[in-house]
Amino acid sequence: MNRELIINVTTTEITIALVEDKQLVELNKESVKNGFAVGDIYLGKVRKIMPGLNAAFINIGHEKDAFIHYLDLGTQFPTLHKLVGNLSNRKKNIRFETMRYEPALGKSGKISSVIAGGQSIMVQIAKEAISTKGPRLTSDISLAGRNVVLIPFSNKISMSQKIRSNEERKRLKKIVDGVLPKNYGVIVRTAAQGRNETDIEQDIMALIKKWEAALNNIRTLTPPALLQSEMNRTNTIIRDSLNGSFSTISVNDQALYEEIRNYIKIIAPDKEKIVKLYKGNAPIFDHFDISKQIKSLFAKYVSLKRGAYLIIEHTEAMHVIDVNSGNRAKVDDDQESTAMDVNLAAAAEIARQLRLRDMGGIIIVDFIDLHKAENRQKLHATMQELMAGDKAKHTILPLSKFGLMQITRQRVRPEAISESKEVCPACNGTGKISPTILLDQQIENQIAYYAADKKIKFLRLVASPFVAAYLKKGFPSFILKWRMRYRCRIKLNIDQSLGIVDTKILDRKNRTLL
Repeated sequence: MNRELIINVTTTEITIALVEDKQLVELNKESVKNGFAVGDIYLGKVRKIMPGLNAAFINIGHEKDAFIHYLDLGTQFPTLHKLVGNLSNRKKNIRFETMRYEPALGKSGKISSVIAGGQSIMVQIAKEAISTKGPRLTSDISLAGRNVVLIPFSNKISMSQKIRSNEERKRLKKIVDGVLPKNYGVIVRTAAQGRNETDIEQDIMALIKKWEAALNNIRTLTPPALLQSEMNRTNTIIRDSLNGSFSTISVNDQALYEEIRNYIKIIAPDKEKIVKLYKGNAPIFDHFDISKQIKSLFAKYVSLKRGAYLIIEHTEAMHVIDVNSGNRAKVDDDQESTAMDVNLAAAAEIARQLRLRDMGGIIIVDFIDLHKAENRQKLHATMQELMAGDKAKHTILPLSKFGLMQITRQRVRPEAISESKEVCPACNGTGKISPTILLDQQIENQIAYYAADKKIKFLRLVASPFVAAYLKKGFPSFILKWRMRYRCRIKLNIDQSLGIVDTKILDRKNRTLL
């Protein structure tokens, strides 16, 4: 599979398009201004304890207070809390590697017995602010690198389940064991397979330095304050996605080009040449045919092959996707096979749309009814296979007896919505048009003015297809009535470029009267 990363930099935001075999599959937007991103570590201040929820609201500087549940504090929270207190009081000679752990936090405790209002607390953003909700926090801190994830207050070495070779697992564990200090744990990522000892050691040491820098910042900062920022989303995507099938990374900004190139020089020196600086005259997304895909793929209606289509609706509680066969049902005789073909095509597009729009939470898909149990099972298995490459955690339930498939997908940041809009030609952006029940009366008043008052004997009425069909309907039609009533020749022309209820009146020489 050929994978490309196309990055469009403007004065306000960075838009990152991930393309697989020339098809857009992911779109991420990152504001140029500092935001509150997943992975950022903050020194927050406890604003309010909520005993009923067993949770607390934390001020980290966001316009809405962030939320942390008791279970998100982590088992080693007492040790972390003690460390934060000592650093805030500027105590010297605190060595993280030699710290003794406090008694672990139980799973059935109360948050009011652990923290109190006004206290400082070290937290990490687990989920960005979405809609009316503030960020979701955790105090179970972890720092992600290219090959490993570093976990302070742990002594465990875990392996990605995708590393199946026992020899490779033993090799990687031996490398980590040889460099990892006490009081640090590690999760070895899939990307570490085949990497040499130096790469993994450098990754671990770089993450330890980040953690130590965050701790040192506690001495000088007062809450709310950012202690350690996750790398920008561009580098995060590169870190998590870069593999042998990545062919090019194209960017239209010199500064970001240098930043990405330097980053890749560190994590994968052999791939430095895949970073390209785009210097064309056309916008970068137009050049790579991304703009057209964005406009077509973020619409409410998404077309499939042979006339079938999806309808995607979004609500606060869930997302709803309806699968429609369109005109296919009229073409094929076998209803079951037609439904199955449309459903399989829809499943492939739905899996793509979930990644593309980064849709999370509850998704309900209304597939076309299937009567055979084996077809329903096949559709469920196909959907699982199609979403196997989705990095967001998800669960897919079998089709219900009503033909509905329920999907839950992890949501850690707001859904990607493309702002491709145009001013409505009918209302000119006001959101209001004249009532259609008065439309014929308004047109007749204009005709009466020119035919009866101005004595004009020929009028050309130009209207949208919607209005033209309305005026020609029935016998006698509105046009025929007006011709007889005002003794004027009235010719009706259709103009599809007009707004839905707009009209124009021209004279014999096609000069606009109205």
